[in-house]
Amino acid sequence: MSRARGFPEDSELVVCTVQSVKNFGAFVTLDEYDDKEGFVHVRDVATGWVKYIRDFIREGQKIVCKVLGVDSSKGHIDLSLKSVNEHQKREKVQQWKNEKKAEKLLEIVSERMKISVDDAYTKFGNSVLEYYETLYGAFESVVAAPDEFKEEFKGDWTVIFIEVANENVAAPYVQIDGVLELRSDAPDGVDIIKSAIRKGIAAADGADVKVQYLGAPRYRVAITADEYKDAEDVMKRVSSATIEHMVAAGGEGALKREGK
Repeated sequence: MSRARGFPEDSELVVCTVQSVKNFGAFVTLDEYDDKEGFVHVRDVATGWVKYIRDFIREGQKIVCKVLGVDSSKGHIDLSLKSVNEHQKREKVQQWKNEKKAEKLLEIVSERMKISVDDAYTKFGNSVLEYYETLYGAFESVVAAPDEFKEEFKGDWTVIFIEVANENVAAPYVQIDGVLELRSDAPDGVDIIKSAIRKGIAAADGADVKVQYLGAPRYRVAITADEYKDAEDVMKRVSSATIEHMVAAGGEGALKREGK
């Protein structure tokens, strides 16, 4: 969310700034929660034994942590760095950057309306956040489906909101990827693999699919779509068709997804 909130929820991923590193752990501030203080115990910094904590975490560093527990009465927030994989980290950082951008865009809207940012949130920002869940998601949705926005919200501010969205935000899309591991011991194994990949691409029904050879037996599959659910559906069709062809030809196939 773009506005300051109380405390994060258990298991939530949060962007933090490292303030102080000790042998027993690190004190951080939570960027999305009014810089509330959190603590990462040394056992939650990395998997295995941590001999030198500064090999993994340093003052001033931006990190993504998972919330282990919150005691709002005492203001304690326990965090884990090791529980966040690279895929989750990239997604969270991008989400955070998008929300920071969206806050700037709302400032532009408020300037053009000649009202304060606080008044903008009171007048329409909070309602938009409630409906779209994230501010950046609202600006993206306006670009992709302005009619839906106009049906849901009324007022002179909507014209300026749409104007700022179209000036600053590209039409939304998502990209997911995975690695297909394809093996065949047949004399024409290479041809079988190529045929299987063609079958997979055909199963995408024209969706945006790119396959890249990474080195035997690995092939990266990248899917681009308007929505995450659509991308996942395409990935399922592509991988299933590819693997089924491999198995039918006496080979093997499996899809590997990072963080899944």
